[in-house]
Amino acid sequence: MLRWLLIILGSLLTLGLLALLLGPFLISNQPLKGLESVEAVATEESRFVTIPFAGTDGLTLHYLESDGGGGVDAPTFVLLHGFTFNAYTWNELLPGLAEQGRVVAHDQVPYGLSAKPTREDWSGPNPFTKEAALMHLLTFLDAQGIDQAILVGNSSGATLAMEAALQAPERVKGLVLINPWVYVDRPTFPETVTQLPQIQRLNLLLARQMGARGALLDLSYHDPERISDERRALTTIHTRVENWDLAWGELFVRAMASPVDVSTHLGDLTQRSLVIISEEDRVVSPADSRRAAAGLPNATVATIPECGHVPQEECPDAVLDALLEWL
Repeated sequence: MLRWLLIILGSLLTLGLLALLLGPFLISNQPLKGLESVEAVATEESRFVTIPFAGTDGLTLHYLESDGGGGVDAPTFVLLHGFTFNAYTWNELLPGLAEQGRVVAHDQVPYGLSAKPTREDWSGPNPFTKEAALMHLLTFLDAQGIDQAILVGNSSGATLAMEAALQAPERVKGLVLINPWVYVDRPTFPETVTQLPQIQRLNLLLARQMGARGALLDLSYHDPERISDERRALTTIHTRVENWDLAWGELFVRAMASPVDVSTHLGDLTQRSLVIISEEDRVVSPADSRRAAAGLPNATVATIPECGHVPQEECPDAVLDALLEWL
């Protein structure tokens, strides 16, 4: 009897191992069909610029802009969205902020309507690394003729803003960090693991699931009832564009090997900073945001009650008030 139990157990373990090894190959790595070009999806507000990036024919970035007011010495604000969001996350804030100066918000690669490179599209550095995102931002500033800006970032966009301030401090006049993604409790993996074909296909499946449903949107609101149909459509606008799923899959694979370590350099960020903390944030703990603010040498803190992770969408007036008071 024991012998047969061991045989059955061994068979089950073998089947389980085969499922782990071969199951991911059932996930198609072919691009989703029936999708459109970026030009067909673009909105009336859409603008585009192509920036150079080694090993490619250039990467086209989508952005929104308001020339704004405020006079000759008015600041320029560059708005940086968070993970899985896009430039439209700022559309409620942009008009009010534009009264203070020029405002530009771009889709980071491969979000929104910006470039969605696949492995056939580059022969040099990986365009989805943290270093590449920073290069894209600085090159975008060059293309827009922006010598210095106040960087306004939400979540991982705040992380990108801080990385830019560390690498090119002369180009960052100030930092506005909205629920910054600084203290991240997630594992990272060696390249040998992330490049396994099974891992790549599993990440592609995850990217398709998260991207198609805008999975983080509901979690990012204190009151999901405030999410309009228009907001959902703008958050998932990428799903109408060719190759979005393959590009997101590449990004997810790359993220597995990319640690978030900006917390070790907070003391070097001497720019005048504003940290906006939503009291009901379910994505980044308010305690973590306060901890990040405490590590910045020149930071002011503003809190927003009854608001979630993306207050620029859910509570834009409160964000604008905090910004104007800080300015």
